[in-house]
Amino acid sequence: MAVFPYELDFNFRIFGVKARQIIDSRGNPTIEVEVVTEGYGVGIFAAPAGASRGMYEAWEKRDKDDKRFAGKGVYTAVKLVNEEVAQALVGMDSRKQFEIDKRLIELDGTPNKSRIGGNAIVATSMAVALAAADTYGLPFFKYIGGLRANLLPVPLMNIINGGKHAGNELAIQEFMIVPAGVDSFSDALRVGCEVYYELKAFLKETYGLNAINVGDEGGFAPPMKKTEEALEALVKAIEKAGYDSSTVAIALDAAASSFYDTEKKVYRIDGKELTKEELLSFYEELVERYPIVSIEDPFFEEDFEIFAEMTRRIGTKVLIVGDDLFVTNPERLRKGISMGAANAILVKPNQIGTLSETIEAVSIAQDANYRTIISHRSGEVEYDAIADLAVGLRTGLIKTGAPARGERTIKYNRLLRIEEMLGSESHFPEFKVFPRKP
Repeated sequence: MAVFPYELDFNFRIFGVKARQIIDSRGNPTIEVEVVTEGYGVGIFAAPAGASRGMYEAWEKRDKDDKRFAGKGVYTAVKLVNEEVAQALVGMDSRKQFEIDKRLIELDGTPNKSRIGGNAIVATSMAVALAAADTYGLPFFKYIGGLRANLLPVPLMNIINGGKHAGNELAIQEFMIVPAGVDSFSDALRVGCEVYYELKAFLKETYGLNAINVGDEGGFAPPMKKTEEALEALVKAIEKAGYDSSTVAIALDAAASSFYDTEKKVYRIDGKELTKEELLSFYEELVERYPIVSIEDPFFEEDFEIFAEMTRRIGTKVLIVGDDLFVTNPERLRKGISMGAANAILVKPNQIGTLSETIEAVSIAQDANYRTIISHRSGEVEYDAIADLAVGLRTGLIKTGAPARGERTIKYNRLLRIEEMLGSESHFPEFKVFPRKP
């Protein structure tokens, strides 16, 4: 975070902490926390939720024994924040994020944040930081990154959904476009939208009206069965929009744990059962045939060795991204770095539970020359703070869904405003795949 003086200033003391239950983009309950400082700064944040979750993520606190909302309610988490967390935080300096997050972790007292809930803790942690920024009168990205907060991210836009995000037979969970060969974020968003329009027209013409139904993240969920079918559709849409691979590349989120058979130790994809070695060869063939620049979670989340093998073989050509592998956890990331497993990390604050731990993970990754990608979740909320995090932490990449649905576009529109705010100071990165440092 940016360094600001911590002289005694009662304006930054936390005056109140209030939690409530709201609804996320899937119609499921989630917890929203509002923090107010004595200087009238206000920060509000709600926890998103994933459909595809790593087994080592911070634990979501839900009311499984309560029939309301089919056991998905968060009334217990709300009560814990309003009574226990509020009492612990009121009076603390909202600028001292690391102290506040340490207090939250100690208050929970479990290794996976299961007593209070990772959802309650991340909503509180982020709300505190937003309240401090508001008290300063600073945009959140400037509060996080200071004068260095001027790098806009390249968007990875999920426009064909499969796996747990859709109702089709595609094993791969996300097929994304990466409009990187442009000069600004606003141009990248425009190009991404144009490809999205062309894909919609192509799918409607080829598969019929049902093909343009959308999945959890706003991408289309056509009745496809095989990986290459989806990739060919993306290539056609890119071409029909008037672009080629020098402007728009492709990224995949395999979410391979979701199609891995732990008993038989095979991956079920495209109607076949593949060993991990066969699946690696499959990915290598795809990278040779299509303009793929990133593959997320290509293997089961516990298999660091095959991630390392894939990184050695094609890590100079493509980003090998750890999501379920790392779950934004500094210790798991350090293990991956030591083994040479992956060369990029997906960063989700709710996976680890606090802003401080999120920043630590980004710092560790960047020091090791791993690329960092700030990410949404499939069950999202109408908040734009992760857009500011991407700029403030200079991640250079952001993954936040198709350019459709309000809980996704709020992040893109925030980045447009940040770009405008920065004016000539803003920078848009040239997309490169950086191999891990030896």
